[in-house]
Amino acid sequence: MKTAILVFPGTNREHDMAAAVRSVSGKDPMMVWHAETEIPEADLIILPGGFSYGDYLRSGAIAARSPIVADLLEKAKQGVRILGVCNGFQILTETGILPGALMRNAGLTFICKETKLRVERDDTIFTSSYKKGQVMRCPVAHHDGNFFADDDTLKMLEDEGRVLFRYCDAAGEASAEANINGSRNNIAGIMNARGTILGMMPHPENLIEDLHGGLDGRGLFESLLEKVA
Repeated sequence: MKTAILVFPGTNREHDMAAAVRSVSGKDPMMVWHAETEIPEADLIILPGGFSYGDYLRSGAIAARSPIVADLLEKAKQGVRILGVCNGFQILTETGILPGALMRNAGLTFICKETKLRVERDDTIFTSSYKKGQVMRCPVAHHDGNFFADDDTLKMLEDEGRVLFRYCDAAGEASAEANINGSRNNIAGIMNARGTILGMMPHPENLIEDLHGGLDGRGLFESLLEKVA
């Protein structure tokens, strides 16, 4: 499987993503600069975390208008697998590739800690290495991770089973106390209708080795890079 990682000014997690891809697949991903106009042939495109363009205007707003995005939109239409994490998720919503918006955290503070997620489905290309209802640990680091969608969009996401990850407690309950940033319905990650694109705020790439303190995030990359290669 060929993987391309898009890099924007202010991106700071591209090497974490590259390490995750390399650890699971044994292959080096391609780094694609935002000013390019074409993404090389790839089976998976990753938009990593960071603070593209310093989060000016809105997080991901300027990056969503970069030259490379025209081809990203085309690749999305073609069904190429796309993973957007943190700032990558913000960019995917700003481009309209995924619905909703990522707003300022409810507490108006930057959150950098480990949280817990409940896996909502185990029959997707992103989650086949997990079990439905499994509780996984995952680091977060964001200031604008509060997922918002209007009632109709929220109902659509829920009815179509497009919510893949939800903030929860150790028992797997998606409680108000476990909702670290105020996201509607405790949503931490959603996919598109075709099931080829995932956007999520937490950072699975930072929990894939024993030296990270756990392997909880590794299943996502195994699902993408090994089982669906």
